[in-house]
Amino acid sequence: MVRLTLYGMEASPPVRACLLSLKALDLLFDIKQVNLLEKEHLSEEYLKKNPQHTVPTLEDDGHFIWDSHAIMAYLVSKYGKDDTLYPKDLLKRAVVDQRLHFDTGVAFERGLRSITEPLLFRNQTEIPQHHIDVIVDIYNFLETFLMDTIYMAGNQLTIADFSLISTVTSLVAYKDIDGTKFPKLTSWIKRMESLPYYQESNGNGANKLVAMVKSKSITIVP
Repeated sequence: MVRLTLYGMEASPPVRACLLSLKALDLLFDIKQVNLLEKEHLSEEYLKKNPQHTVPTLEDDGHFIWDSHAIMAYLVSKYGKDDTLYPKDLLKRAVVDQRLHFDTGVAFERGLRSITEPLLFRNQTEIPQHHIDVIVDIYNFLETFLMDTIYMAGNQLTIADFSLISTVTSLVAYKDIDGTKFPKLTSWIKRMESLPYYQESNGNGANKLVAMVKSKSITIVP
């Protein structure tokens, strides 16, 4: 049986999204730690694998793929027993792709990375209020996505859920989710938490990232 290698650190949301996918597909894999805080992603060895020096990177039979969304789509397309997690039906796939792009450009980039990168890598502990407002906007969008479905891209679990749960469970380090205001989002999180592989694939790493954030003396400024 094929054995894959995933490079990254557990606290990273994109790494966790890939871990969820690997577990859902019941694939054998090894994890090789790449500590961003120690700048291991900038080593000559790692740059040969991924010149963009991001995590995660997937190694499969001597080939290297990076960007969590590309990795998840690749894994399902190559190793999935069916296309449930990433549908071949073009309309269904378009919805999944939209949610993945939302995660990339809005939830992760505008919501999480814009705060976390300065905090952890430049020790900037003052967070402008408008960044917190963006997180609330993200919660509102996600609540809307769930208006008529139980998962982010329909009534079937997909890689869009893996991607967004890893980001959302990191955003809560800065802004808790009000269950009365976002009941569908809250129910979706509980649904994801009920997956048998959730805690080891996402829960533990999310807790680590939240702890890292909470260890900083953050101040919200106007």
